[in-house]
Amino acid sequence: MSDLNRRQTLALLAVSAGATNACATSQVSLERQSEVFQHGVASGDPAPDSVVLWTRVTTDQEMQPISWRVARDPDFSDIVATGEALASPVADHTVKVIPAGLEPGQTYFYQFAVDNVSSSIGRTKTLPTENLDRLGVALVSCSNYAFGFFNAYTAIAEDEQIDLVLHTGDYIYEYGSEGWGHETANTIGRPHDPPHETVTLEDYRRRHAQYKTDAGSKAMHAAHPFVACWDDHESTNNPWKGGAQNHQPDTEGDWGTRRDASLQAYYEWMPIREPEPGFTRAEFWRTYRFGNLATLVTLETRHTARGEQVDYLEHADTIVDQASRDAFMANVIEDPTREMLSEKMETALSESLSQSVEAGQPWRLIGNASPIARMLVPDVVRLGVIPDQKLEEGASFGKYALAWKGKWNLPFYTDTWDGYPAARERFYQLCRNAGAQDLLVLTGDSHSFWANELASDDGQPMGLEIGTAGVSSPGDFVETGWSPTVSAELDRTFERELTEVRWTDNLHQGYVRIVLTRDQAKVDYMAVETVLVEDSRVRVIRSETVERRSNLISFSG
Repeated sequence: MSDLNRRQTLALLAVSAGATNACATSQVSLERQSEVFQHGVASGDPAPDSVVLWTRVTTDQEMQPISWRVARDPDFSDIVATGEALASPVADHTVKVIPAGLEPGQTYFYQFAVDNVSSSIGRTKTLPTENLDRLGVALVSCSNYAFGFFNAYTAIAEDEQIDLVLHTGDYIYEYGSEGWGHETANTIGRPHDPPHETVTLEDYRRRHAQYKTDAGSKAMHAAHPFVACWDDHESTNNPWKGGAQNHQPDTEGDWGTRRDASLQAYYEWMPIREPEPGFTRAEFWRTYRFGNLATLVTLETRHTARGEQVDYLEHADTIVDQASRDAFMANVIEDPTREMLSEKMETALSESLSQSVEAGQPWRLIGNASPIARMLVPDVVRLGVIPDQKLEEGASFGKYALAWKGKWNLPFYTDTWDGYPAARERFYQLCRNAGAQDLLVLTGDSHSFWANELASDDGQPMGLEIGTAGVSSPGDFVETGWSPTVSAELDRTFERELTEVRWTDNLHQGYVRIVLTRDQAKVDYMAVETVLVEDSRVRVIRSETVERRSNLISFSG
């Protein structure tokens, strides 16, 4: 599609309610459209011959018939598929349809209609099967409604280089209106709905509904096909296969019931396919093949295999010297029984990577919820970056914890792969066995931008990690209370002291744009100007070039 046509299409997507709808018989107002289709339209989970089309109908009817159509052009003069569906309370009046028989690698336009009311027009694309010279991916994560407007989504909708959006988790947050971020939410008028923490199916449905009213969310979902993996906050903070840090059974009931409610709402409100026979909703991983250019595998690391996260507070009193620190690392952090990936996930990953290598594709992408690079905190007090913190002196636990972790050179986070180093090594060995030591790992979760160089325990290169900042969630150093100056110096210290960290930034929100060609990848770290008001301005704060050398990849320069 030419730049002119692309701009014209984006403009049409923004005002498409004014178009004449072949599924309806009369012109309707934008106001009526916004009443019936309050949450916009979306597409995702693409295949070569199909794609999931999604919307939600706001209606007072128990069962609401809805029609849909797909065309090759935004004027719908070349319609290729039509159909009808039913919006019912069984799925919270959300609708997912999967038109089959589409052509590979083609752009399509779609629209829903209820009676005389038509939705906005969405644009999507099927997966290519033949030669492909270019692929543009927007990497996003950590979209917290309370912390600000989803301006990164707006920028992605307007980004002419993007073909596909990859969301690596924390698409929603579970906290109540007095939880994390409530001060900002009260200031900008974005308190969470429902006002309490999400626990029941109705709670999770309401939270998803609120997030999809954001203007940036509606624009992005209408403009590009969407793929995703989840992290923790889609259910609650730090879940594992037997529970979650932010779940209290005495007051919030059975964990399995809550988890299943969160997953049901996720499947209802996201443009993703239902589980195939033999799979549960928790087994949410996917493989996407982009012609002869790339394979993307998304991982499931929360509900099917993960062992319980290590809580530093349970061990802080036992670490008193180097010997006790080393024992803690060997016996607790490096416990080989603590898993991240299920056997079924590993089988799917191995098969997908092997097929990619055998097909001669130059790129193997991993959609990964949390950082995988080694990040043992350097002694930031000794290095003079922050003052020594004594918890009893009134310092925040976050500041105290950073000094303490740096003193003992402990993992920055224990819920990332750094808290599961044995599982990380098994993951690397699986990839090597499949012939893939050139991974491009696309990561979210940390609210920071990252450019990381990966290696196994024995020093073998495993590829690179590109991490994105939050769509709206703030960087950890800033959120902990360090000034921008100190936060920036902490970033620079991580770069100097940590072997696998090439560059990082926790001062901005935004997304990462990755454009793959046959021989290299261009990586642009895109920072939004603000999240406190609606504003689509964005700027590149750093660019990296990833180059291929034989069967390895590396940053240029």
